[in-house]
Amino acid sequence: MTQTLDQLSIILIYSAMAVYALAFIAFALDLARRSATVKKAVEAPGAEVAGADGVEGAASATGVEERMPAVAAVGAGGSSSARGATATAAATGVGDDSGLVSLDGIDAAGKRSIALRLGVSFTVLGFVIQIGGVVLRGIAALRVPWANMYEFSITGTLLIVAVFLVVLLREDLRFLGTFVIGLVLVLLGVSTVNYYVSIVPLPPSLQSAWLVIHVLVAILGTAFFALGGALSVLQLLQTRGDSVGRIATALRMRFLKTLPDSESLERTAYRLNIVGFVFWTFTLIAGAIWAERAWGRYWGWDTKEVWTFIIWVIYAGYIHARATRGWRGSRSAWLAIVGFAAVLFNFGVVNVFFKGLHAYSGL
Repeated sequence: MTQTLDQLSIILIYSAMAVYALAFIAFALDLARRSATVKKAVEAPGAEVAGADGVEGAASATGVEERMPAVAAVGAGGSSSARGATATAAATGVGDDSGLVSLDGIDAAGKRSIALRLGVSFTVLGFVIQIGGVVLRGIAALRVPWANMYEFSITGTLLIVAVFLVVLLREDLRFLGTFVIGLVLVLLGVSTVNYYVSIVPLPPSLQSAWLVIHVLVAILGTAFFALGGALSVLQLLQTRGDSVGRIATALRMRFLKTLPDSESLERTAYRLNIVGFVFWTFTLIAGAIWAERAWGRYWGWDTKEVWTFIIWVIYAGYIHARATRGWRGSRSAWLAIVGFAAVLFNFGVVNVFFKGLHAYSGL
C-alpha cells in the first residue's frame, strides 16, 4: 500500500511539472508579446512627433518606451488599467490589436492577454495537482512530507507557488510568472532526478513535533525569499546605468518597459524579504530549541546550523543597510540575490556534500 501511494505521488508530481511547463511557456509568450507591443509602439508613425524645436524628440522612440511603465498603476484593476491602455494606444498610434500596453497586461480592448490568463490558470492547476502528490507522499509515509531533501523539495516548491498565488490576490505580480515557475521547474526537476528516496522510518532525532514547526517555517521563509530574489533580479535589469541593466538593454529586453520601474520592484522585494526574514528568524529559534531537546545543546556549530545563521546575517544586513544606511538600488538588489543564493547553496550543497548532525538527505 505504501509503495502504491508513493508511486501515485510521483505520477502526480510529474504531472504537475508538465502543467507548470505549460504555464512557463504561457508566461514567456506574454513577455514576448509585451516586447512586441513596445517595438510596435516605437515603430508606429505617431510615435515620432516633431518637438517645439523641430527635432523629433518630444515623442521619440525612446520617449515612447520610457512612458510605457507609467500607463497604469500596478494592480489587478480593470477599468483604470484599460483606460490607461487605450490612452497609450492612442498616444503611440497603435491600434486595438497592439497587444499588451499596461503594467497588468490589459490591452486596448480592456482584456488580459490569453497567454497571461492561461499562465495563471495552468499555475493554479499545477498547484492543485502538486498538492495531491505531496499529500499522498505524506499519507504513504504516515508523517509530514518534509523529512528529507526530496520531500523538502516537493513541499518547498509547492509553498513557493502558493505564496506566489496568494500575493497575486493582493498585488499584481503576474509578470513574475516566468521567473517563479521557471525556478519551480528547475527545483522539481533536480529533486525528482537526484534527490528521490524511498520512504523509510524516521531516525529518533526527527521523531518530534519540532519537525513540523521548524521545517515548515523554514520552507515558508524560503518561499518568500524566492519571490524577493526574483524581483531583485528584475530590479537589476530595470536599473539604468547598472552593468546588468546595460546587458538587458543590449539584449533588447523590451518587455521590461511594460513592467514596474526599479524603485517599485525594490519596494515589493523588500516587503517580501522582510516577511521571509521573520520566518527565518523563527527557524533559527525553533532549531535551537529542537537541538536542545534532541542533542542536549542549543548550538553546536554544525555545518547546517552555521549556514542557516549566515543566511540570517545576510538578510539582517540587507534590511539594516536599506532601512538605516540608505542602501537602495543595485546594492540592495545584490544583497537580496546573494541572500537567496546562500539559501540555495544551503539546500543543494550543504545538505549533500557536508556531513553532520543535520545530514538527513537520505541520499
